[in-house]
Amino acid sequence: MLFEQDRDALAWYESQERVLNEKFLASIPWQEVSKTPLDPAFIPVLLYMRDVENFTSIYYDQLRRTPTGQDPVIRQFMDQWQHEETLHGDLLNRFLNEAGVPTSKQWQQEARANIPLRYRIKEPMISRLTRCVGKHFSAVHMTWGAINELSTLNGYQRLWELAKHPVLEYILRGIAREEAKHSFFYWSIARIKLLHSSFRQSMTRWIIKNFWSPVGQGAKRAADTNRVIAALFRGAEGVKFMEQRVNDQLERLPGLQGLKTVTERISKISLGY
Repeated sequence: MLFEQDRDALAWYESQERVLNEKFLASIPWQEVSKTPLDPAFIPVLLYMRDVENFTSIYYDQLRRTPTGQDPVIRQFMDQWQHEETLHGDLLNRFLNEAGVPTSKQWQQEARANIPLRYRIKEPMISRLTRCVGKHFSAVHMTWGAINELSTLNGYQRLWELAKHPVLEYILRGIAREEAKHSFFYWSIARIKLLHSSFRQSMTRWIIKNFWSPVGQGAKRAADTNRVIAALFRGAEGVKFMEQRVNDQLERLPGLQGLKTVTERISKISLGY
């Protein structure tokens, strides 16, 4: 399914039934969580994912200050996107608590307080720079977002496959279905923005090749990001998984054929541990 206009992609997104609705939330068997031990190796992974989901409101505020965030179609999507992502973080935090991993009642504020100073300084500068090329930069934003949403979606799948915890799998499958909607919207808008502009293709290719970093890195420290990637995608099999599920989708976008950025970055981490 390919869309010709931005509003077609938005109409598709808004036509999709909300996955994490009241019925789903009420069906989560929280009382069963403690009956299956959680491998301690996945606690840092869940904490990282929880924090990154919570940071969505920060990304949302950053994007709203750019021409991308002022695009009416993208803005309408973002309003729902940030609400859904925040709920994902809350669900992961409750799962940790039910699994016997206590977290602070102020965990959101504490996670934000730990965002590196370098990120706090750099991000406003980047937002100002994007205004220099105006709406053309939306192609970069949407491509970057598509990579990160696809990475998140497949990270959740790897986690439930490796952790083998039935309640965690139930929750993550629901979250992943929402992430799949997000990733397809991002990818679709990126395709439309790139399709008829060689300038946007060249700019996007150069920026992704030289500056893309795995989802969460920046707001989280690189060592934490690397630890999560190594836990979920260690070895050649993990690299192949990301190449097929994420990098191949990146290369389907106009002008980005042969761009192996995701595979190369994941390989350095996964094969180096």
